Amino acid sequence: MSTMSAPSARMLTREDLDRMPDDGNRYELIDGEIVVSAAPVPPHQIAATRLLVTLAAACPAHLEVSHAPFDVVLGEHTVVQPDVLVLDPADLDSRGLTGPPLLAVEVLSPSTRRRDLGIKKRAYEQAGVAAYWVVDPEADEVTLTAWELRDGSYVAAGAVAGDEVWAASTPFSVTIAPSRLRR
Repeated sequence: MSTMSAPSARMLTREDLDRMPDDGNRYELIDGEIVVSAAPVPPHQIAATRLLVTLAAACPAHLEVSHAPFDVVLGEHTVVQPDVLVLDPADLDSRGLTGPPLLAVEVLSPSTRRRDLGIKKRAYEQAGVAAYWVVDPEADEVTLTAWELRDGSYVAAGAVAGDEVWAASTPFSVTIAPSRLRR
């Protein structure tokens, strides 16, 4: 991951983000700074895809499950692309999601771990994302850690590894064993 600082003291906006090249990298805007991520590696993509399929199978008809690249506008200076997300289709416009998703999931990689557990977690929390999950597909045993928003702050909701099963209730009921997210 690298951060491109603004050439002046001004914070960048979605319009600046829209001018980034279509070059295979993922561009996000966090607190007015462009953050660039390289294409994900296979363990990351396998975990994200398997989680997407699991969530889609349990998703109620009035909600939608999607995946990156997919712009989620959390504020004027913050536009992110969660690896997997659950959203209300009423919050969509032609360019992406115009408010917080109900669930944002980040799949960790060595280059994104610090950001996903730090500034992105804070951004989701401040924007009012009801649930935030982090999957680590490269740990000895795949892990899933979850937080839920309570009174404006994230509280631990679950942490499982390997064959342990977690029963999520937010944004809907679904059970997940992290070991099923790795090949």
